[in-house]
Amino acid sequence: MADKYEKHSKYYSNRDSRNKSRKRSRDESKYNQIESKTPPLPIRHGSSIKELIKQRQSIKEELKNIANNGSKSKDLIKKSKVETKINKQSNLENSSDNFKGAKELKLMSFNDTSPEKVHDYNQLDSEDEENIIEQRRLQRKQLLEQLNAKTSKPEVIVKQFQENGGKLKKEAAKAAVQLKTIKNVTDMFSEEDFAPKKSSDSVTQDNNQATSQLNDNWDDCEGYYNIKVGDMVDNNRYTVKSLLGQGVYSNVVKAQDNKANSEIAIKIIRNNDLMYKTGLKEIKILKDVNDADPENKYHCVKLLTHFMHKGHLCLVFEAMHMDLRCVLKKYGKNHGLNVKALNSYSRQLLLAIRLLKKVGIVHADIKPDNILVNEKKNILKLCDFGSAMKLNENEPTPYLVSRFYRAPEIILGIPYQHGVDVWSAACTIYEMATGRILFTGSSNNRMLKCFMDLKGKIPSRILKKGKFKDQHFNYNNNFLLHKIDEFTGREKVVEVTNITVSRDIGKDLKKSFKNANITEKRITDLKDLLDKMLVLDGNQRLSSTDCLKHPFIQEGLRK
Repeated sequence: MADKYEKHSKYYSNRDSRNKSRKRSRDESKYNQIESKTPPLPIRHGSSIKELIKQRQSIKEELKNIANNGSKSKDLIKKSKVETKINKQSNLENSSDNFKGAKELKLMSFNDTSPEKVHDYNQLDSEDEENIIEQRRLQRKQLLEQLNAKTSKPEVIVKQFQENGGKLKKEAAKAAVQLKTIKNVTDMFSEEDFAPKKSSDSVTQDNNQATSQLNDNWDDCEGYYNIKVGDMVDNNRYTVKSLLGQGVYSNVVKAQDNKANSEIAIKIIRNNDLMYKTGLKEIKILKDVNDADPENKYHCVKLLTHFMHKGHLCLVFEAMHMDLRCVLKKYGKNHGLNVKALNSYSRQLLLAIRLLKKVGIVHADIKPDNILVNEKKNILKLCDFGSAMKLNENEPTPYLVSRFYRAPEIILGIPYQHGVDVWSAACTIYEMATGRILFTGSSNNRMLKCFMDLKGKIPSRILKKGKFKDQHFNYNNNFLLHKIDEFTGREKVVEVTNITVSRDIGKDLKKSFKNANITEKRITDLKDLLDKMLVLDGNQRLSSTDCLKHPFIQEGLRK
């Protein structure tokens, strides 16, 4: 019995284990079905292969229908877009009827876009639709570009309206009338010949109005008058012969006075507002100077008359042969002029400065370039009064007078008087004596260093008056030298505490007159004159009247 019982127990235990394994396998199969990426096709009981094939064909037909419906919807979208464009074009065409003035022009109409001529797009192929749409788009783009490019020229828009058809001719005619009053353009619909109105943006107009429209050909890009030999100016009174020179404010020509049968010089001011005003100021100053010297014996150039030519203010002067710079290059390069010429030129220059002081005028640009001599080289005259001013009109500015001839009070911003002309005259006399420039600083700062090398340190009583003193001196009144670093190439500032005199005018003059027939006393007198004219304090500087009384000038008169 025991054996029998054991057999039964083994059988049931094996059966339970088999049932558990089957159950586990069913659970695993369910799990695998859930995790499967491709679910099995549903099993339809009682369906054959033929039925499945029919279902497949029906599904294909449904897909084709869906595709056809999609293409139809695209065609509908295209048609709607075309219709909206046509509507816009017709609206723009209607808006052109409301044309009012040049600023309200809207050239947006097209040919053959009226509702009667619009085709039935339902009867067109897609390719025809695309071509028509593209043509309309290109036409519209082209007209818009023309409108945007030429809105600043309303007369061109009027012409475009005229070419666009008879519909808009009346509106274009009205626009032309309005534009004629607004912008003074020519009426394109009148029977008169097209003749553009004269326009010029020069300050004043020339008497010769027939050719004033050619203003662009008269001037260069900087406003200087283009000189042409043989030009007739001032109602054919003067004939241009040659160009003498060009400066900041003007160019100067040599001309023939056909009425007086003599040579003259014409200063042609640059064509802009600032230069024109400067020219008018120069005319006023020259008239004051010439009125104070009716006999023309104090060596300031004489203004004969003035006139306008093609937008340029022209000043007519007596003719001179060359400037002092050319004389020095030709006769005194590196050694200077002879003592007789030096004495005569110095005296005449000082007489001109004395006349200016009498009238109350500061020339403010004395240098060899602005001094003229006649053909015989015996008469000198001061010219170019473009920077000149009344004594009560001067203002501190660090760049008045050409740099090599600029007085220290100008650089420091100290109120100046006639002494600045005396300083410039001293630099010019030294240059006539030696053939070399006295001070050659590359900047205002370097010019001050040159002054102190010759005259010593500038006194504190002078510096405290300077408006621009802090640019060159510190709070201890030590000089701040601006120099370029040798290694980096950058500007650096060096404080100079000790100023030592390293130049002597006497040595320069002796070297220049080494081989000349001149006494030691004459050289000493010239050195003394220059030393007194180059005093750092402008108020202590020798006046032009005292300079004329100096032994160097008086000795030349006795000889």
